[in-house]
Amino acid sequence: MLEMYLISVILASILVLPFALKTFSPYLWMDILYFRVLLRILVTFVSRRRRRPLFFVLDRFLEQTAAHPDKLFIVFGSERYSYAYTDTRSNQIANALQSHPSARCLRYHSSLTVLQHLGSELQEAVKDVLPSLTEQGVVVLLMTKHCDTPGIESFSDKVDEASDTPLPRSLRSHITFKSPAVYIYTSGTTGLPKAAVVNQNRLVTALAVLSSNGVTASDVIYLNLPLYHTAGFVIGFVGSIETGSTIILKRKFSASQFWDDCRKNNVTIVQYIGEVMRYLCSTPKRENDKDHKVRLAIGNGVRAEIWREFLNRFGNIQIREFYASTEGNVGFVNYAGKIGAIGRVNFLHRKLFPYTLIKYDTERDEPIRDANGLCVVAPTGETGLLVSKITDIAPFVGYAQNEEHTERKRLRNVLKKGDLYFNSGDLMRIDNDNFIYFQDRVGDTFRWKGENVATTEVGDILTLSDCLKEANVYGVQVPGHEGRIGMAAVTVKEGAQFDGSKIYNHVVSYLPSYARPRFIRIQNVMEVTGTFKQMKMKLVEESFNPGRIQDPLYILDDREKSYIPLAAQVYSSIISGSIKL
Repeated sequence: MLEMYLISVILASILVLPFALKTFSPYLWMDILYFRVLLRILVTFVSRRRRRPLFFVLDRFLEQTAAHPDKLFIVFGSERYSYAYTDTRSNQIANALQSHPSARCLRYHSSLTVLQHLGSELQEAVKDVLPSLTEQGVVVLLMTKHCDTPGIESFSDKVDEASDTPLPRSLRSHITFKSPAVYIYTSGTTGLPKAAVVNQNRLVTALAVLSSNGVTASDVIYLNLPLYHTAGFVIGFVGSIETGSTIILKRKFSASQFWDDCRKNNVTIVQYIGEVMRYLCSTPKRENDKDHKVRLAIGNGVRAEIWREFLNRFGNIQIREFYASTEGNVGFVNYAGKIGAIGRVNFLHRKLFPYTLIKYDTERDEPIRDANGLCVVAPTGETGLLVSKITDIAPFVGYAQNEEHTERKRLRNVLKKGDLYFNSGDLMRIDNDNFIYFQDRVGDTFRWKGENVATTEVGDILTLSDCLKEANVYGVQVPGHEGRIGMAAVTVKEGAQFDGSKIYNHVVSYLPSYARPRFIRIQNVMEVTGTFKQMKMKLVEESFNPGRIQDPLYILDDREKSYIPLAAQVYSSIISGSIKL
């Protein structure tokens, strides 16, 4: 009888256990699976680090080429390149370049003072800065067979004539894991772009990004992000080399062509960043919206409400949101699929990459410190600045030839005297279920009436209104007032009109008084970076001055219970102090 009783108890426990885990530890199984992935990545990384000669991304590409030389590697418009052809062509380019230095992933709207070779479509753009380049001894190579512009050399003809023999390994015998691989320019949303140094070790680490998210050789990846950006080049391109996948390379993102491209090429994996998801949801609805083979979308910057709308409209696609930065030394992955979260934190991750959230004074624009001069850890559920300890496993290389900006990203004496952390500049929040949420950039959050205003949150609420399509929220200074008052540059939905009364009622319903944008600026087009991040610096400089702004300007008027046009006389009264806000 006792044995039967024990068997019954064991069986009952086995049956009850899954329900108990789902109730009290709903993410335990996902955590276990993710730990297994992390362990596999760690073992692979360590084994590659121990290989001699040193193992780089190039070596992984050569492995894939040897394994399946005829497999399609890149599709670019009507052009199709196998792994073997790509290898042969790259050998020709390498032989033609020979003594040229490391490549630079350059945004084509940036200063071109470090440009070395470019596509023929950029010939006109480089002419403006050619004299400066010539003075600096920079050689400009144009991917064309003939060029008449003095100071610019044709390059395609030299590539065609070059040998396709692989360069001897001895030529890279001096390369180490700390050697620069590429320079990737940051977005420059609140300042000028800076050249972040991406070394060989970081590229080897990046090999694991797609494979750790279940991407395999059978997948077809739609890459429509610029290759001068980390997401496009490091994650999409380098990540595909690890998995041996096929890349459908698009010259630039097109919301109207996105799903047709996916259907035409049997795409299974797509990348997104910034506002891409919202652009897709803004296209006219079609009967075949769910007719595609896409199973996974990987990227960062999707808002919770857009996340839900995207799934409802385009079907059961797994969204793998992650957090990382070009120069940063910490990242997170939302492997559990929690809508709105950028990742999930866990013990093992924190041990490998020690990070914490610290309290931050947005008015003074600096971390809050205690009597001992150390930073104060933000409690669970409260917003804090993400900082990550700089270690051998999690290094911070910094910016090329810019020690001043590099030093600004270093934070000392954080949890104990003498320690050194990377300052992400991002405000985060961790909930009781260990999910981490992006709140705002440090420069974006501002203080008004003694309260912190998160621009991202205010922008999300504005775009929930009936007539507003986009909203870029920022703080502007007003003479005689402490802090910065809220302002929003917005675009109006197609076919709609700006309704000051409705917008007033909307913000009053959803936002406390200190967070309501006092000024609204209507724009035809929202200015964004090449990776769809909203630009703020110029907007902040122009403030709410009708003399500098041609766009329609509105001011919140509580007496009228509406946003009304901002007259020049009212502006002057605000500046003179006659009107207090």
